[in-house]
Amino acid sequence: MRVLHYLELAAQLERSGIGTSVDHQRQALADTDVDFLTSPWQGASPTRALASLGGGASTLREYDLLHCNMIGPGSVALVRHARRHDRPVVLHTHVTGEDFRGSFRGSHAIAPVLRRYLRWYYSQADLVLCPSQYTRRTLQDYPIDAPVRPLSNGVDTDALAGHDDRRAAYRDRFGLSGMVVFAVGNVFERKGVSTFCRLAEQTDYDFAWFGPYDDGPQASRTVRRWTRDPPENVTFTGWVDDVRGAYGAGDVYLFPTKAENQGIAVLEAMACGKAVVLSDIPVFREFYEDGHDCLLCSTQAEYREALTRLAADPSLRERLGENARETAREHSLDRVGDGLVEAYEAALEGEPGRVVDGDPSLS
Repeated sequence: MRVLHYLELAAQLERSGIGTSVDHQRQALADTDVDFLTSPWQGASPTRALASLGGGASTLREYDLLHCNMIGPGSVALVRHARRHDRPVVLHTHVTGEDFRGSFRGSHAIAPVLRRYLRWYYSQADLVLCPSQYTRRTLQDYPIDAPVRPLSNGVDTDALAGHDDRRAAYRDRFGLSGMVVFAVGNVFERKGVSTFCRLAEQTDYDFAWFGPYDDGPQASRTVRRWTRDPPENVTFTGWVDDVRGAYGAGDVYLFPTKAENQGIAVLEAMACGKAVVLSDIPVFREFYEDGHDCLLCSTQAEYREALTRLAADPSLRERLGENARETAREHSLDRVGDGLVEAYEAALEGEPGRVVDGDPSLS
């Protein structure tokens, strides 16, 4: 089996959750018998591919199945190529209209148009993979005309090893002390930056958001407002070269997001044994249990109460963190690899529907 495992705009998405998910997939596939390509071009570049035309060779490499992880014109062109050559198409849902809202300036206006486009695009697939049952239901409501199988984004626990060793250095670097409330990832309004900062204004803990943020015209006004003039006890670090330092420096992972398809950083925090405080939204109810491996909150008052409880009771933080670590183990890259192989085999055999429900441990 030879799979073209394609990520359009790979360089631009390197620091995003999409880029991380694709890295996880490729790491998982590396431990299977699947032979996968990451570039469609002969010679791995368009220039070399065009040079091959002189000898009458095709510009595109040979593959048995196409797996696309983005939604742009390059992906559409490859889907059409696969269709012309009767090759199965697997499309991976990293973007929905719902989770696009609140990401960039103007995203609320674009989201309804994007949803209509995604309904058409995902319907081109023989099989659609998505991170959660929540996302599956979202796509079915569009509706899309293709079977949908949930498959966790997974978590790379090996890449997080040694996070505790970086605790002192990162706390000193950013002036953090006491119980540090933190978040990891791109700073968006959808991810709850306003709630994050308002909670900081109402408490005395140090808050740190580790991750890049836009400050230009494409950034939302809300993000510009908070990152340019944050509360005194909030630090926006920008991009950090070693994310292990973020998980080492923080104590309570706070994620008051409005919408997620899964949330890789949540799994990473859990894998590091951190207590996590999350929005009480369907996707988190699907994976986690309030009071066992997380605390789920719906209002600002509930978030504030959760932080107060965790500050007053270190044993609660430890218990939640240990349970969270066990939950993260259920999302190993081995399981991701198994799920991808099952999906590819079903698509190649013309029976994608047989893996639609999937293994519950993978979703």
